[in-house]
Amino acid sequence: MLLHWTIPYRRPSIALALLFAALLAAPLRAVTWFPLGPFGGDARAFAADPRDPEHLYLGTATGWVYESRDGGVSWRRLSQIAHRNDLVIDHILADVRSPQRLVVGAWKVDGEDGGIFISEDGGKTWFSQIDMNGQSVRSLARSASDPNEIIAGTLRGIFRSADNGIHWKAISPAGSSELHEVQSIAVDPADPSVIYAGTWHLPWKTTDGGRSWTNIKRGMIDDSDVFSILIDPANPQIVYASACSGIYKSSDAASEFHKVNGIPNTARRTRKLMQDPQHLNTVYAGTTEGLYRTLDAGEHWDRMTPPDVIVNDVYVDPSNPDHVLLATDHGGVLLSADRAQTFQPSNTGFSARQVAAYTSDPHNPALLYVGVVNDKETGGVFASSDGGLRWHQQSAGLGGHDVFSLGTTIDGVVLAGTNHGIYRLQDGVWADSSQMLGASAAHATARTSTAESAHRLALHAATPAAARLDARVFTLAGGAPFLYAGTSQGLLRGEPAGFSWSRVPALELPGNPEVRFLAIRGSTLVAAGLKAMALSADGGVAWTPVPMPHGLTQLGAVALDSRNRIWAGGREGLFYSADAGVSWSQIPNLSIAQVDAIYFDPAGDRILATTAESTFVFSVHVPDLKVVYWDTGWKLRFARPVGSYIAGATLYDGIVVQPRMVDTASTQR
Repeated sequence: MLLHWTIPYRRPSIALALLFAALLAAPLRAVTWFPLGPFGGDARAFAADPRDPEHLYLGTATGWVYESRDGGVSWRRLSQIAHRNDLVIDHILADVRSPQRLVVGAWKVDGEDGGIFISEDGGKTWFSQIDMNGQSVRSLARSASDPNEIIAGTLRGIFRSADNGIHWKAISPAGSSELHEVQSIAVDPADPSVIYAGTWHLPWKTTDGGRSWTNIKRGMIDDSDVFSILIDPANPQIVYASACSGIYKSSDAASEFHKVNGIPNTARRTRKLMQDPQHLNTVYAGTTEGLYRTLDAGEHWDRMTPPDVIVNDVYVDPSNPDHVLLATDHGGVLLSADRAQTFQPSNTGFSARQVAAYTSDPHNPALLYVGVVNDKETGGVFASSDGGLRWHQQSAGLGGHDVFSLGTTIDGVVLAGTNHGIYRLQDGVWADSSQMLGASAAHATARTSTAESAHRLALHAATPAAARLDARVFTLAGGAPFLYAGTSQGLLRGEPAGFSWSRVPALELPGNPEVRFLAIRGSTLVAAGLKAMALSADGGVAWTPVPMPHGLTQLGAVALDSRNRIWAGGREGLFYSADAGVSWSQIPNLSIAQVDAIYFDPAGDRILATTAESTFVFSVHVPDLKVVYWDTGWKLRFARPVGSYIAGATLYDGIVVQPRMVDTASTQR
């Protein structure tokens, strides 16, 4: 028996088929849904197989480790460290004697947590090191002369392993007021007892394996955060250090530093220094304002990328120094084949996008749009014309705004709700569509029928605007003949084309004006905040408060089904009401919590619900309340039907799609 993938709408290209095959070659879990992108996001750190420079590893800000077998052209997920989304992987070490053995240092963004993790099978599985449990590991380095020696810098101090990461002990003074918050580590290539450490304050050095430490700040501006330290392998007397106050160079093993010139003050947060292994006078500096390069050991520097590129790591192929990779914030991996003269995105298979919004074209179900947050100019909106197989960025005009909601008009025009108002997609470019009408114009718009909308649009151009909406737009929804937007400033009504908006003054949610959730079916509307909801049966003219389900402390989602039942979800589960909230029920034997999304699928006459605490998608058939569920293998923000499939938005890793396994008869010749 063979397992065969079927994909909606269009036969995959050869490249996509190869990508599917590569992912399926990984250990198969029948429950795991297939990741589709959009590709890119935050990439943090590289490591190379010591025996094969084309075999690379990539660390992320969500605990995932990726692998490339073609020098970073394409990537595939290997595994997630400790199955946690909150671990930043900034350091990966491969053992030169046994490349399948990997050592990872991890840290948590919003707390003192992390650790050291080891894999013996090339990153497929990991185990943590007890000695370093809970340590926020900010730096990690292996001795070139003794590979068993590994040094880790954490928020608490400096730690050493003499047995390839199995056991660890502190080598910084206990309770030191200076040697903590260690951001960078470097080990002398010839003498493992010589160690350099950069802290959030200043750099330090030991020549006796950590028994004593000396501050090496001479020539460096006081209170400099030291992000990266680089020792010349041919001449260990030459030491580079990058700090928030600039890049420094020493020619006497850090007895004294001199600041190099050529990098502007605004780009001084240099996260990574990397030397070309074949041309030691060539040094790359990855900064928060692009990549810089010197060809003369620091005398002159040139910026090699635009200033909006935030560089976290640099990889230079030891066998081909023309081949350079950058790990960046928001933009993922960038690849150069000409020694950093030019770069192109190289993210096939790598997705670290936070998808927050979704819509599809009402006339072409294979045309999809997703909105992402926290990716600035490299994010915004991504579109797919083949049901999610391929995505392209479509964010011109959004100005780097986060996209929290998407909607389409009855004519197929796409609207985006951002953290600063509403935008409308026109001829491939987003235009500001946040005009707020004055009271008289709003009253006229409220009485406009769909047939009159074209005439009203001409009048809107000449209508004085009350203001421009500058608010977070949580949700966009359509209900003939109007559009609606739930915002941080309340509920808005828009005319059918989405050019202008007016407030819905009749709706008053107690305690907070925010409207985070909307559900519309015909002229019936449900609008809700976190703590209250209301119902309108006449298109938003009059509203009635809807009592919250008993025991539900905070709303996470609402929906209306084909029988006008109201569905509400939140921390305490999934509820439904057939009498406008007078009474609420829960489905027997369906115990779920932390419901963060509910969607009514009219084609399937079903409710789709996801939770923040599990990897399941739940489907409730409306006529008989029968429940079907799937284990996706991913924690999801929401789920939507895409043709005969279901697609889900993961918390941090883009879109995943429901695999359809079809049994086909095997034949023997």
